[in-house]
Amino acid sequence: MPAHRLLILLVLAACAGGPAAPAPQPASVDALLASLSTRQKIGQLVVPWLLGNYTALDDSVFQVAARWVDSLEVGGIIISVGSPFDIAAKLNTLQRRSRLPLMISADLEWGAAMRVVGATGFPMIMAAGATGDERDAYTIGQVAAREGRAVGIHVNFAPDADVNNNPLNPIINIRSFGEDPRAVARLVRAYVRGLQENGMLATLKHFPGHGDTDLDSHIGLPTIRADYARLDTLELIPFRAGIAAGAGIVMSAHIAFPALTGSDDPGTLSAAVMTGVLRDSLLFEGIVVTDALMMGAIVAKYGAGEATVRAFVAGSDLLLMPADPDSAIAAMDAAVTSGRVSRERLDASVRRVLQAKQRLGLFTRRTVPLDSIMHIVGTKAFQQRAEDIAVRSLTLVRDTAGTLRRLRATQSRITLIAYADEANSSVGQRMLEILRQGGDTVSYFRLWPMSGPASYDSARAAIERSPTVVFATNVRPISWRGNIALPDSLARLITVTDSLKPTVLVSLGSPYLLNQTPAVKSYLIAWSGVRVAERAAARALLGWSPIGGTLPIRIPPAYPIGHGIAIPDSTLPPAPIP
Repeated sequence: MPAHRLLILLVLAACAGGPAAPAPQPASVDALLASLSTRQKIGQLVVPWLLGNYTALDDSVFQVAARWVDSLEVGGIIISVGSPFDIAAKLNTLQRRSRLPLMISADLEWGAAMRVVGATGFPMIMAAGATGDERDAYTIGQVAAREGRAVGIHVNFAPDADVNNNPLNPIINIRSFGEDPRAVARLVRAYVRGLQENGMLATLKHFPGHGDTDLDSHIGLPTIRADYARLDTLELIPFRAGIAAGAGIVMSAHIAFPALTGSDDPGTLSAAVMTGVLRDSLLFEGIVVTDALMMGAIVAKYGAGEATVRAFVAGSDLLLMPADPDSAIAAMDAAVTSGRVSRERLDASVRRVLQAKQRLGLFTRRTVPLDSIMHIVGTKAFQQRAEDIAVRSLTLVRDTAGTLRRLRATQSRITLIAYADEANSSVGQRMLEILRQGGDTVSYFRLWPMSGPASYDSARAAIERSPTVVFATNVRPISWRGNIALPDSLARLITVTDSLKPTVLVSLGSPYLLNQTPAVKSYLIAWSGVRVAERAAARALLGWSPIGGTLPIRIPPAYPIGHGIAIPDSTLPPAPIP
């Protein structure tokens, strides 16, 4: 190449301010650690949030993420919703820009479909509690790991190791395996193995337990007033099992435990919880990650910078989703300079993170091949495994008038009333399709959280046209909402309809709907609004599949853990899955 052309290219590259070249594979983690400046070490602990949708390289949103990598030198990113190719392409681009490999995390609690559009969606993990089979928990973790790694995700912020022992909990609910701590522990252990034996790090959350709360920590600060003896014999049992299974990460809970801490500070900011209990009592040696530091229980009181420092001092390593990454890094740098955070403590956390990256093979290969994605993500084999779990987890709590059994035995005229939040716009559509394929005559009406009197009048008119009614409701835990319940108007409609004609209530989410509709005579739980769960519920109504799940939680006052009405044999000849 002529000298003048080489000079022009060098000048253009300098003006572009491009990213630093990726560092070569280190001789050792300690050697790499010694080569990092204080600011670079702090950057390795910060994990900002990024949407997984498509963006052009010069899009302002992508430029922000590029700056995190180029200038702040963050150690990882938590990726959110996008298509498999958009997520993988975006992460590959950022990985190539980054001096050190990025450790990518995501919430994949019920499978990669929770964040990766088109991936396999299992029912919520309480469905595995309803089957009671450790192999199902293993399968959910295994498939999440394979599909997640295919698009460049290395850490799953799951499983939820909380014991859901409070029916009013607005944010855990079906995200937990159940209410019996030993049963939860068995399933947590299996899920961890499913993830980590397939190349993805597992995260136990929300330490030391978020199940016995009635407030969403995204909004405010819940308080658990139990003492250590109660925690030790209930909430901590699944965490011990997960740690024994080798879980690489534990996530803190933004919950106050005054009996442990002597204050109303959240556990995330308490050394008594994050160091005294987790490190010293449970002997956890892996990575501790905060829950999102921008959540209301934290940032409103302490601010982005101070919350970050307090969480680190308490015992966390990874600082997840600070409200402002720049402020978080600057505050940590000031804390190290002042001596509030020792350099030895900083090095210990960074060493854990670098060791995890080494364990994941990221120093050898940090990008993923796009041409392999369609061979892995959403394949028929994985979908069939999700379908199988959805069918076996179906739980019939009540059928006192025999309405569900009659539906299984004969073709019927049905009004299907579907309810879900706006994010689940297709709820009931798959059920409608399958019921019609099975020979039922079905009219359909959709209700929403914001539905008013006119919509309910239309629903009542639809109900009058059929002798039998099925309500399919997807009530699920949603961050920032603060409650998990049917609208009072819908609960009244279900109760009145049930008193007038044969009615089946199908829950595609929370199992606790009987608290609002205690008189309903037929109640079936499918645990989730994902496609396979809705299909399973429809097939059960047609008699095309058995019902055999049992409750992994109590439904006060009448139904204990283990309750479930089994209908082992189909009342119609088997039909192919539509």
